[in-house]
Amino acid sequence: MQQALGVFSQVLRLYHTLKYLKAIQIYYRLYYVVRSRFHRIRGFTYTQTIPATAYSLTLLPSINPEVSLQGDRATFLNRTHHFKGTVDWSCAIHGKLWTYNITYFDFLHQQNMTSEIGLDLIRNFIENSAYIKDGMEPFPISLRGINWIKFLSYHHIEDQQISDSLYAQYRILLDNIEYHLLGNHLLENGFSLLFGAYYFRDEQLFQKAQEILTAELHEQILDDGAHFELSPMYHQIMLFRLLDCINLLQNNLQERHHSLLELLQQKASMMLGWLQAITYKDGSIPLFNDSANHIAPTSRELFGYTKRLNLHVKETILKESGYRKFENDMYECIVDVGSIGPDYIPGHAHADTFSFELHVNGKPFIVDTGLSTYETNKRRTRERATISHNTVELNGLNQSDVWGGFRVAHRAYVTTLQEDDTYIKAVHNGYEKTLGALHEREFVFETNMLKIIDTIISDRAQQAIARIHFHPSVNEAMIRKHILIEDEVYHINEYQYAPEFNVHVNAKVLEVAFTQKLEMSIIL
Repeated sequence: MQQALGVFSQVLRLYHTLKYLKAIQIYYRLYYVVRSRFHRIRGFTYTQTIPATAYSLTLLPSINPEVSLQGDRATFLNRTHHFKGTVDWSCAIHGKLWTYNITYFDFLHQQNMTSEIGLDLIRNFIENSAYIKDGMEPFPISLRGINWIKFLSYHHIEDQQISDSLYAQYRILLDNIEYHLLGNHLLENGFSLLFGAYYFRDEQLFQKAQEILTAELHEQILDDGAHFELSPMYHQIMLFRLLDCINLLQNNLQERHHSLLELLQQKASMMLGWLQAITYKDGSIPLFNDSANHIAPTSRELFGYTKRLNLHVKETILKESGYRKFENDMYECIVDVGSIGPDYIPGHAHADTFSFELHVNGKPFIVDTGLSTYETNKRRTRERATISHNTVELNGLNQSDVWGGFRVAHRAYVTTLQEDDTYIKAVHNGYEKTLGALHEREFVFETNMLKIIDTIISDRAQQAIARIHFHPSVNEAMIRKHILIEDEVYHINEYQYAPEFNVHVNAKVLEVAFTQKLEMSIIL
């Protein structure tokens, strides 16, 4: 009986996950699965070369990534591997995301990369492409296509073997657009197809790029300029790719594509405004949802690139993204009072409604716990859970049912929101179906103090725990000095702060148990 209930519970969870998907996602997921099986039965494989004519492009300097490949030593996601002789493009010792990274070819643009070394690496990949699986999926093809085209254009390289291989990869991409995933994956497909269209002067590639970019930029960029998956890191990545495409069109524009350039410039201006609003004075971003340092270009680098492209930054007021920022000469506080992300693609969302970060005198004080892995494991589960965020957990449950690495079943929605320049009061219903309870949180912002008032609205007593996660530089004495909690028992424990992939640093977390109401003051 218990086993049957467990199976039913899993089926129900899956239903509450899948019911939000768009029809196009379901259709293409089924279509690609069925087609793949037919391909295997027929022994079908994509051709690795298609004769093509390439045209070198004019591009302004972009943004150089950190050094990731030196000789036989490759470092991605803070994991290093030494190859024996030649690069293994299918190396999976550190997980699929690591394998993806080496096939992106971002390293072509690192400071110490020469045209000779870069060419050798590209040719080696081509020679082994028939045996490469992960790196020939549409997402890495998209990123690699942009990187190869930029590299070849910057160095004025014309190579027929590379052109024929790259064009064949673009035909694979065109036949495997990621409509089953949507979101940033589909947008990356569109950005890359635009580069391919200009490099090969291919009208079919351009038409598909224009179709994707026009639809998805309107869909994915919210009215306040945020990327709709609500990860500041992914916002930076998407903005970087958008700036590269503006660079492409501004310097190689065909007159009939002027309207597309105007759209890209408009959306970039909005995204820049949001990034300007969300970035701290020290240049860092809040690590909300799936965000980590040293993955995307920094805000400072992006604004520098913006100046080279002579783009306008549109001033914005944070609204549709659900983030709010309060700042004065003493502190900066960013709070999350919005949804967890788009219902049909919440894979990068965390169960963190009403969480917040706080910088004091330009330095991080209260932080999001961060992101260290995309592997489906206990660590990933914990980093997405309510227990790992600066909000309230009831009865050991998550506000939103995050599970399976990138899935969400029931999700919390903000049902009430009142705000002015120094005050926010909001209610979310994440616990309503499971516990019959609502969580109300008030933020009161004063010159040298932040007050937080949590109220559990329920007909019965709930076991609530409010948590505050501190930066590793903050010790217990500092916590006791700056945090004031009246008539409540609290504990200071340790947690692992994850500012980067595969990086864990011991830090302090304050845990306060209560049943109905909790008032906490942060004295600055």
